[in-house]
Amino acid sequence: MTVTFKIEDGDGAAVVAADGESILDVAKRAGIAIDAPCGGSGTCGKCKIKLLSGEIDGSEEQHLEAAELKAGWRLACRSKPKGDVSVFIPASAQAFQSRIRITDFSGAREKAAFDKLRAELRELSLVGDYGLKSIPLELVTPTIDDAMADRERLLPLLAAALGAEEQKIEWTLFALRRLPLTLRAHDFKIACIVREDTDGRFSIIDILPQEHKPLTGLAIDIGTTTVSMLLVNLETGDPLTAASGGNAQIRYGADVINRIIESAKQKDPEFEGGTPAVSQKNGLERLRTAIIDECLSPLVRRLAVNAGLNPHEIYRVAVAGNTTMAQLFLGVPPEYLRLEPYIPPFFHSDAFSAGEIGLPVHPAAEVLLAPAVGSYVGGDITAGVFSAGFYRKDALTLFVDLGTNGELVFGSSDFMMSCACSAGPAFEGGEISCGMRATTGAIEACLIDEKTQEPKHTIIGNEGGAKAAGLCGSGLIDIIGELFRCGIVNSKGKFVVEGKRIVKDEYGGQGYVVACAAESASGRDLILSETDIDNFIRAKGAIFSAIRTMLAITDMPIDAIEQVYVAGGIGSGIDIGHAILIGMFPKIPEDKYVYIGNSSLSGAYAMLTSRGAAAEVTNIGNSMTYLELSSHPSYMDEFVAACFLPHTDATLFE
Repeated sequence: MTVTFKIEDGDGAAVVAADGESILDVAKRAGIAIDAPCGGSGTCGKCKIKLLSGEIDGSEEQHLEAAELKAGWRLACRSKPKGDVSVFIPASAQAFQSRIRITDFSGAREKAAFDKLRAELRELSLVGDYGLKSIPLELVTPTIDDAMADRERLLPLLAAALGAEEQKIEWTLFALRRLPLTLRAHDFKIACIVREDTDGRFSIIDILPQEHKPLTGLAIDIGTTTVSMLLVNLETGDPLTAASGGNAQIRYGADVINRIIESAKQKDPEFEGGTPAVSQKNGLERLRTAIIDECLSPLVRRLAVNAGLNPHEIYRVAVAGNTTMAQLFLGVPPEYLRLEPYIPPFFHSDAFSAGEIGLPVHPAAEVLLAPAVGSYVGGDITAGVFSAGFYRKDALTLFVDLGTNGELVFGSSDFMMSCACSAGPAFEGGEISCGMRATTGAIEACLIDEKTQEPKHTIIGNEGGAKAAGLCGSGLIDIIGELFRCGIVNSKGKFVVEGKRIVKDEYGGQGYVVACAAESASGRDLILSETDIDNFIRAKGAIFSAIRTMLAITDMPIDAIEQVYVAGGIGSGIDIGHAILIGMFPKIPEDKYVYIGNSSLSGAYAMLTSRGAAAEVTNIGNSMTYLELSSHPSYMDEFVAACFLPHTDATLFE
C-alpha cells in the first residue's frame, strides 16, 4: 500500500508503507517533516494531517474537535493506512523546520553581546591563532635536466619558510592531488595552505594560487530544535554571513530522549517485495543523516553561495551542541545516556576531519567539538560559559540556557556547578494545547487589561499580516504571568473569576481565550486551559527548583546571586518581570539579568578563531562540577514546592 503526501507549499511524494506503520512513521522514513514534539506518542496533538482519500485505522479524538474529525483531520501518529491513502500536510506542520525564528547576531542585544566577546578575545590575546597559514612559494620550473618531482621540489622551500624539518611536514592526499595541476596552471607560483599541529608538526591541506580568497571557517551551534551557523574570515575574525534552520531530527521527537530511543532502532519493518534502501539504515544512521545531509549540508552550501565561495574553501570548523547532539553528529551510539547510571560515550574528543564526518567543506578541515560535562550538560554550555566570561570573574553568577532543555551553571572564578533540569517541551510549545515554536504566527508577548480581561498580543510575522496561530515560550510566560497578576488564576493555576474570555469545556475544565476565532489563523478560538497552565507550572518549577538546589548545595542564599546571564533562543523574548512573577527566576533586581543571545554559537566562534580559546573551553569543561538532579535527595521537595505561582514560600518573591 502507498501513502501519497500532498504538501502545502511544497512537492508531494508517494511512499510505500509497511503493515502496522503509522502515517507519521512513513513520513519519517521519507524525510517528510511533520511536527510531532512528543515523538509520536500521541500526547501533544501537533501532527495533524487531513485525509483526502482512502481509509485509515485509528484516530486520537482527545486532541481533535468534532468539526475537525468530520472534515477529515487526523493525527499522523495515530493513523495507520488500511490501503492506498492520500493525505494533506498543512504548511503549519512543517513551519517548525522551515520558518522557525532563530537567535543570531542581527538583533541589537545579540550584536552587543557578540561585540563584547570579540573585545574580550582581543584583551586576552586570543585572536589570530587559528592554526592555519598560507605560505607563498615560487618554484624553479623543471626541465629535462632538472627532473625533480613536484613534491620533492616544493618540500625544501616550504620547510625553510616554516623553519621546520622536512620530516615534520605531512601531506594530505587532497593537497597531493591538487599539486601538479595547480603548479602548472600558475607558472609554479603557488601558496601552500598549512595547518600547524600542537605537536610541532605541519600538514599541507591544500595548494592554491598565490592570489586566493581569505581563509574561512565555520562556527556551528547544533541545538535540539534549531541549528545556527556563522561563516567567518579567519584572517580578520570578521563574520561573513550567517544561516539557521530547524534541526531535521525533530521529526523523530522534540526532546533528546525520543531521539536516543529512535537511534537504538536497528531496522524498519520489512516490506513485501523487498525493503526500500532507506529502510535498511538503522536508527542511528537515520538521525545522523538527518543532521548532516538534510540540515547542516544545505546550510553550509547556502553560506558558501552567499559569500561567493566554494564550500571546499572552508578550512576549519568548530561545533557546539548538547551531549546527545554531539553523539548523533558523529554517529556514535548515545543509547546509554538515558539508562542509569547515564554514561555518555565521551565528554572530550579529538579533532576530526570534515571528510570522515561527511560535512561538505574542505575534506581535510579540522572539526573541533566543544567538550561536554555530563549526560545532559554538553558542549553548548561549556562554549556558552566561555562566551559569558564569568568563569574568569569573582562575581557569583547564574547562567541559564533556555531551549528545548534547561541547563544551568552557578559559580565564579572559584568554582562552577552545572545541572540540567527536566523542564519538558513546554517552552517549545509541547504539552500546551495551543502551544507552538517561535515561528510565524506565534504570540511572543502579551499584556492583559485587568478590568476587561482583554489581551494585547505581539505576534511573530504580524507585520506581514500573520494572525495568531498559537503561543511560543515567551508568550506563554507572559500570558500566565498576566493571568496571575490580574487575579484571573490563583497560585494553583486555577481560574477563580468569570468573564467572556473564560470558557468551559465539555468536561467542566476552564480556559482563557487567548485569541478568538476571528483573530486566529485557524478560524477557531485559541484557548489556554488549566491543564496547559499546570504543564507549564511544572516546567517553570523545574527551572527554579534546580536553581534552589544548586544554591542549597553551595550554602548560598538567593540574594548572593550577583548576575544572571540568560542565553538561548527562548531567552531572547522573555519578559524578566513576568518570569520572576510566576516563580521561574529568582526575585532579585531585574537589572542583574542580562540576555546574551546565542552563547553556544558565540563560544563556537571563539573556538574557531583561536586555538587558545578552544583550549580554554576544554579547561572549563574539566573544571565544572556536574550535578545529577534526579539523584539529589532534596530536589524533588524543591520541585514540588515550586509547582505553584510563584511558590509555596511566598517570602521568596516579596
